[in-house]
Amino acid sequence: MKKVQTGQVIEFYSNTCLVKTNFGKFSCVAIKNVVVGDYVELEIIQDSKKTHGKILKISYRNSKISKRIGNKNKLFAANVTHVGILVSQSPKTSSEFIDKWIIKSKTSKIVPFIINNKTDIESSLEYDERLGIYKNIGLKIISISAKYDENIGEIVDYLKDKCVLFVGNSGAGKSTLTSKVIGKEIKTSSLSNDQGVHTTSISSLYEAENGLKIIDSPGMRDIELADYSTNEIIKGFDEIYNASKHCKFNDCNHIDNDGCNIANLVSNGQINISRYNNFIKFINK
Repeated sequence: MKKVQTGQVIEFYSNTCLVKTNFGKFSCVAIKNVVVGDYVELEIIQDSKKTHGKILKISYRNSKISKRIGNKNKLFAANVTHVGILVSQSPKTSSEFIDKWIIKSKTSKIVPFIINNKTDIESSLEYDERLGIYKNIGLKIISISAKYDENIGEIVDYLKDKCVLFVGNSGAGKSTLTSKVIGKEIKTSSLSNDQGVHTTSISSLYEAENGLKIIDSPGMRDIELADYSTNEIIKGFDEIYNASKHCKFNDCNHIDNDGCNIANLVSNGQINISRYNNFIKFINK
């Protein structure tokens, strides 16, 4: 076994991490900014007590996901290719939650798609119409019942050789879906509010069949867009961005300016009013 190995961080705690290499898994002291999903170079150290690793450097990241905490952006995961946005009728998933994650994904060079969970529950017309909004803009939608193991195979097939982060409101079924995809219960711990809901206790990377990897990070449920520019936010609204190219003025505010093409398309129903309202809300935060 070579003294210097390459591997991927598969578990991350507060100051240590677990790195998987071709020769096994090694516990390492975490270095600055290393996160689950990172590919790293590490030195294998054998002492009288145990074999462990020392991370030498972090390799190039194809993507990274961070969250604003106070005045700083905190990294949570790296090398994610897809974000699966879990939506459900109960608990209700807002269009604002979905649109935030579309923005977050696209600005992070990650592909967003929607997982319509709990298909074992009869859907309402309002819920179907909300899903239709995202179908109409070309977003991939996979309908499943994680509880009853229905259509999980389509997710596995779609994510072959990819790395996904599942996101959703508490109770949307994220942990259940992850467990069904990898074929075992994931590590959980009860929340302190004693409401009977479970959350993952550490940031972890799980491997399933077809080369599929799932990153589970408990800190990535709620995100804010306070530090996002208008140019970044509009990347999450392809139909609005394309329409903005035909506004009369380059500095159009897309609300009440004369010659605003976006406002015209909203008024005649070509741009969905919910998507437009979220766009205006986000850029005027």
